Amino acid sequence: MAYSRTRDGNIWKGLAAGIASGLLASWVMNKFQAELAQLENGGKKKRSSGGEDATIKTADRVSRGLLNHKLTKKGKAVAGPVVHYAMGAVSGAIYGAMSEFLPVTKRWLGLPFGAALWLIADEVALPALGLSKKPTDYPAGVHVRALASHLVYGLSTHLVRKGVRRALAA
Repeated sequence: MAYSRTRDGNIWKGLAAGIASGLLASWVMNKFQAELAQLENGGKKKRSSGGEDATIKTADRVSRGLLNHKLTKKGKAVAGPVVHYAMGAVSGAIYGAMSEFLPVTKRWLGLPFGAALWLIADEVALPALGLSKKPTDYPAGVHVRALASHLVYGLSTHLVRKGVRRALAA
């Protein structure tokens, strides 16, 4: 049966493989986004629009809430990527753990996982938390690029998890 649990799953190995794959996939996603932006700008590196993305807003909220400290510009430059990689690691851990016990999770090379992550995070959670504008406030191209980036993340997570998990089985 396609949805049955595997008998040889190991939650700890799945989590470890997922964390490693989520971190590397986050890096790949960043590189993909940078290359895509450069292509859209005729080969020129895109300059920052000056606006804060959701990772920086999240880092600032956490800093204010937990430490009662507003992040400086330098602090935001460090904390934004930390939030991005933490989200990637946590998402990868979830994928790794689910892959151990739900074989259907691994179907289609992680692409449904990437699409689901885009839908849940970018389209629902970030606007609901006030970390981004409503989805209808963005042009379709922004959504397409974000979905493509998350598909790259899902595929990368799947491929790296598979390799790491194989190495952990040895």
